[in-house]
Amino acid sequence: GLGEVVVERRVDVSCTFAIMTQVAANGDQKRAICPDASGGSDASDGVPARPPAGGLVMVVWPVSAIDWDAESREVPHCPEPAGPPPPVDAHPAAKPSTLIDLRSDTVTRPGAAMREAMVRASVGDDVYGDDPTVERLEQRTAALLGKEDAVYVPTGSMANQIAIRAHTEAGDRVLMDAGAHVVRSEGGAPAALSGVTAHRIPGVRGIFGPDQVLDALGTPHHGSPTTLSPPATLLCVENTHNGGGGSVWPLETLDAVADAARSAGLRRHMDGARLWNASAATGIEEARYARSFDSVSVCFSKGLGAPVGSALAGSRTFVARARRFKQLFGGGFRQAGIVAAGALHALEHHRQALSADHEKARALADALAALPGVTLAPGDVETNILRFRLACPASAFVDGCLAQGVATLVAGARDVRAVTHRDVSMDDVLRAAEVASRVLAAA
Repeated sequence: GLGEVVVERRVDVSCTFAIMTQVAANGDQKRAICPDASGGSDASDGVPARPPAGGLVMVVWPVSAIDWDAESREVPHCPEPAGPPPPVDAHPAAKPSTLIDLRSDTVTRPGAAMREAMVRASVGDDVYGDDPTVERLEQRTAALLGKEDAVYVPTGSMANQIAIRAHTEAGDRVLMDAGAHVVRSEGGAPAALSGVTAHRIPGVRGIFGPDQVLDALGTPHHGSPTTLSPPATLLCVENTHNGGGGSVWPLETLDAVADAARSAGLRRHMDGARLWNASAATGIEEARYARSFDSVSVCFSKGLGAPVGSALAGSRTFVARARRFKQLFGGGFRQAGIVAAGALHALEHHRQALSADHEKARALADALAALPGVTLAPGDVETNILRFRLACPASAFVDGCLAQGVATLVAGARDVRAVTHRDVSMDDVLRAAEVASRVLAAA
């Protein structure tokens, strides 16, 4: 006797809720409004109160009791929630706890202006290619990198792996630094997704030279079979280099390496997840760094502070091929403009602040280098990543610091990584150094 039940989801500026319409057998209708935990208002205003954590509130009225325009299908008004709004992240001081989080620049959170941009974003369906905010982000990114086109994807790892798949065939060999992110920190994806072999070149802080590229390619000879070694078809470089402690490729070396690869017929990809940091540190434009490369990936969710996303840029032909593998790898978005708006806001407003993160890193490096039992060359800290070695086990140091409110990462038996970013202040950095001093003194 319940008849047909139709459930619709509606969004208002101040809340999100479901509207359930029940049509009984006799034609009578009732509707229920079920607020999400993220929104709601006082039931006395005609809309159910915010549901308790872990619970569900459902209030059912006859249709005539709801201020509902059946013709226009407008959503009933959802007033502002009673009481103060939930806290919004501000930069750089406001944090939900006293934790000084130096694990990565990926822990950055959207600030109020970015959240506002995301709320107001125009959206479409990115799989159909009609999300206007995604299109704006891709066009702006391509322009900054000096490329014809770009594709927005969920993660930096996906951007790199799409590039490898688009540039290679199964069985190919890809040249890269021994500690490159694409082979060290992307889950074995080159082998699993593209079937390629990683040829690891021993660089210095992630940087190698043209002679090493030529050595890796080997010396052909008419007496040697050409089918024994997997063919080298792609060179990957990482700028800045995470494993190298945020090292920046010298432009002359970068061009020489790319030229050596080009002369041997290799395609060239730059993992530029933190290319924004390289440009902030040197003043060299991103497009100049990317000039000698067929493709370049960049990340919006690290130092720039966006919640989601990276982009892969190149020629129109290459990006068209890359879009195929974006879908193949499960990267198809729908209303991606909401998160793309955060990335676009970061691109336009946060790049200029990256140099401040570098200053914090240098201050932390100077303080740590002065401590007994720490091996760190402050001159090697070029951007926002520090890697240092301890006389004690790294795990004990990291655990000790965390117990006193400072989070870092174990990077080896006696190696630690710390990363500065827009959500930590200079005072935070100096307090972190004091904690490190106390922990080392007690070790």
